[in-house]
Amino acid sequence: MQNPRFVNARTALQLVKSNDRVYLHEAAMVPFELLDALCERALELTGIETVSLHTEGRAPHVDASLDGHLRHNALFVGSNVRKAVAEGRADYTPVFLSEVPELFHDPLPLDVALLQVSPPDTHGFCRLGPSVACARAAADSARLVIGLVNPQVPVVMGASAIHVNRFSALVETDRPLPEHKPAPIGPIERQIGEQASALIPNRATLQLGIGAIPDGILASLTDREDLGVHTEMFSDGLVELAELGIVTNRYKSTWNGRVVTSFAIGTQRLYDFVSGNPFVEFHPSNIVNDTREIRKIENMISINSAIEIDLTGQVVADSIGETIYSGIGGQMDFVRGAQLSPGGKAILALPSTAKDGQISRIVPAIKPGAGVVTTRGHVQYIATEFGVVNLRGQPLRRRAEMLASIAHPDFRAELIDSLKHRFHLIPGIR
Repeated sequence: MQNPRFVNARTALQLVKSNDRVYLHEAAMVPFELLDALCERALELTGIETVSLHTEGRAPHVDASLDGHLRHNALFVGSNVRKAVAEGRADYTPVFLSEVPELFHDPLPLDVALLQVSPPDTHGFCRLGPSVACARAAADSARLVIGLVNPQVPVVMGASAIHVNRFSALVETDRPLPEHKPAPIGPIERQIGEQASALIPNRATLQLGIGAIPDGILASLTDREDLGVHTEMFSDGLVELAELGIVTNRYKSTWNGRVVTSFAIGTQRLYDFVSGNPFVEFHPSNIVNDTREIRKIENMISINSAIEIDLTGQVVADSIGETIYSGIGGQMDFVRGAQLSPGGKAILALPSTAKDGQISRIVPAIKPGAGVVTTRGHVQYIATEFGVVNLRGQPLRRRAEMLASIAHPDFRAELIDSLKHRFHLIPGIR
């Protein structure tokens, strides 16, 4: 369609038909005006399926009033859809983030993509803003693309351009993107940061997410030099290091001189930093998270987290027992890629306890029904506020001893008793 006209959201969503599969722009780029119109339109239809990664903000598409009309399929479960998934009113599809774009060819071909973009430039190109991860593939593969044009969308560099002629309909809005304020860094997060940061040398390239633990690690890196960044998520903590001149990307083996990322979630400061900035490039997740790409980067350091880890090193990261909490995401993509990198390290950093110290995150056995995201064959460094251990190449009995040594002291006796029984351990660790 040449030069699509601007219409209102209700008119644009008339293009959606029964049984269509509709992709929703992920992270901070949710086109809420189009989503609201889709929910209204869905009441006239049946069999609509929405598909997305984590989305910031409200989620009207999982409201119980849409049962029978629209059902959501989450490729990563955020807090806004967690209840619907737990109640069986929405679905969860476990998948590596690196493989999501391929799903849009088979087995999840898209009929419609709802995307938020910047206004077209003088050449007619809109930009996907600070979330290219899977929106790029959706824009390229969907039968129809409907765009929400917002002048407050950052014009980011990288594989983010879509020509205006690709859109079947365009809708206008003018509003800021949702912000995610950094969580405060507490004493436990600072201790974890100090433990994990000792593993990060000058000129290393980092992958890490968002939250108090990643920020605690970043806060411990202010004495480093010439760090690089190759990460699925870009956050405010990395902006700080870039502005201090600590992140330079000068010594990256690939993508030299540039931060490479798939999406950014944070404050307006972050969105302003990435807008028009050639220092930061956004690329789709099948490139950024490709293990073959990651392993080329010397001294690649991946930093991820976990919900619980058993004494053999099995890492649960997407569920609490049978309840789905988040998703596989890119953890395994980077754990494997970092370990294959020359000088690389894969770190899993987590507090030793949960629920205000009531339960240990290091456990004799994972909860029934919980899913293992990083296997005990892939796990390497584990960091808590009580230390760091390297499980790679260690037999089960020895890694159980090592994990017990970095558990919270309140739970060590219980863990030691468990491993004595399971591994016939000779007493001797404290």
